[in-house]
Amino acid sequence: MTGRFTGKVVLVTGGGSGIGRATAVAFGREGATVVVAGRTPDRLVETVRLIEKDGGTAGHVLADIAVEAEVEALVRTVVERHGRLDVAVNNAGYLPEPAGLAELAEAEFTRTLEINLLGTWRSMKYEIRRMREQGGGVIVNVGSVVGAHLTIPGAGAYGASKAAIAALGRSAAREYAADGIRVNTLSPSSMDTPMSLLANETPAERVERAKGMFPLGRIGTVEEGAAAVLYLASDESGFALGHDLVIDGGITA
Repeated sequence: MTGRFTGKVVLVTGGGSGIGRATAVAFGREGATVVVAGRTPDRLVETVRLIEKDGGTAGHVLADIAVEAEVEALVRTVVERHGRLDVAVNNAGYLPEPAGLAELAEAEFTRTLEINLLGTWRSMKYEIRRMREQGGGVIVNVGSVVGAHLTIPGAGAYGASKAAIAALGRSAAREYAADGIRVNTLSPSSMDTPMSLLANETPAERVERAKGMFPLGRIGTVEEGAAAVLYLASDESGFALGHDLVIDGGITA
């Protein structure tokens, strides 16, 4: 590893599994001090263990991005512990059960927006305030290829929430560029996480399904997702602002 993030303090929400965990581990390997946040303590503790096993520095904070007071406390805790916040990866999200729009309960639609869209907005709100005070920082929001780039029957609420994340990120990027804050979005397709499995589908069956769906013949790995996040957070992407980076194995090509 190159130590690209040595001396940086990085926050990853939804850091207990999937792309969030892989991203946190990758930042740790690159020298960052990593704080992972989420609602499930056992998963967060395991992520911290993996980072420390590799020689990195990490900690965790319990926080629900659907609750504004908890998001505010999360950012405050990171700064109290480490003095600053250099990179924030807003990865926490919610995938509702498939349902057509006419059959979808309003409570489920609202919950999807509450976590995915409003949760990302709450996170950015307090991250930006801190980064503006310290003279800059980087935010990477994790959206999805579903929404702005691809439609899937039964995923209208999820797609709407994720498409809105990209739009929100572009607005923030323009508003706070002069404060030294870069905001970009990562929009992945299916990754090798339980979330990408269909009902009652095995991982082996998912492999076969992907062969016929993706031009590359497979779904992505969480390590590939993490690598894309680190690129957007690094100085190597210093001229990228308000960008929506799609990594999807060619499914929208």
